[in-house]
Amino acid sequence: MNKILAFETSCDDTSVAVIDTDYHVYVNLISSQVTHADFGGVVPELASRLHLKNIMQLTKAAMDKAQLSFDDIDAIAVSVNPGLIGALLVGVSFAKSLAYSLDKPLIAVNHMLGHIYANRLSHPEMMPPYLALVVSGGHTELVHFKGNEDFDIAGRTRDDAAGEAFDKVAKLLGLGYPGGPLVDRIAKGGDSHFVEFPRALNRKGNFDFSFSGFKTSVRNYLAKQNSAFIEAHLPDITASVQKAIVDSLVSKTIAYARMIEIDTIIVAGGVSANSCLRSEMTSRAKRLGIEVFFPEMQYCMDNAAMIGAAAVDKWHRKKFAPLDLNAFSTKGVRRI
Repeated sequence: MNKILAFETSCDDTSVAVIDTDYHVYVNLISSQVTHADFGGVVPELASRLHLKNIMQLTKAAMDKAQLSFDDIDAIAVSVNPGLIGALLVGVSFAKSLAYSLDKPLIAVNHMLGHIYANRLSHPEMMPPYLALVVSGGHTELVHFKGNEDFDIAGRTRDDAAGEAFDKVAKLLGLGYPGGPLVDRIAKGGDSHFVEFPRALNRKGNFDFSFSGFKTSVRNYLAKQNSAFIEAHLPDITASVQKAIVDSLVSKTIAYARMIEIDTIIVAGGVSANSCLRSEMTSRAKRLGIEVFFPEMQYCMDNAAMIGAAAVDKWHRKKFAPLDLNAFSTKGVRRI
């Protein structure tokens, strides 16, 4: 099998992986930048500097762990968009230098497509057509794949993404960063109907998402409560927050799947790790005979294995990138 060395540096996780063209992962190392927690969010300049510090050491560690040499590698893959431009440039520059020095083909990968292809790591046989819900800290999109290269954007966020909503609410509650896993953990056992927060764009035939007004409603609600009340009902409040976000994601995804009569849904991105989203999407889809796929938990967050997975199709089609490749930060599921 041909082997692909992949890099992911789109935000605050430096990751290096080696996978083969049968979607077997030899190694997938991630160096998370915990320093950003001190600032309540990712600091772009700091992220870039830490990628510079980590990427070479992580590459050596990955190759050693996989017990491979660069001679065993057949191609280099790297995420080029979307993301923090400085962070992306670190990965792209490093990948280009390796591709040039080793005389290996270079494969450019859209980061959001990488999240979708993370499902192939567990289900390599999975092929379109399917409906993909991509939910992360910076992106929320509903994408109808008719083929690997033939897709339509069915809906996208008009403001905040779902992951941003989790993070901002967690900040309002003083929980820390990143907010999604913290809200998910605290919400367990809480009453999800304790507060009925609004679901934006809740109209038939509208498949776009919006979480800005939802965030404002949570802030206004918390401003009316005293600290003792919030502390006493923290599981109920976080459960209500989570329910509102998940309801919007699930309702629109299921409604669109029914409209186009598709029987496969893929959920991808960091928010795909959320236990409530997994439970609600699976149960509601099952009643309609729709099969739902989620990435393994280890592949939900930003990682290089998913970038390698997205590169496999391009490898087979010999769709390689030139060495003057540049990173760009345009959002969305966009082909390179």
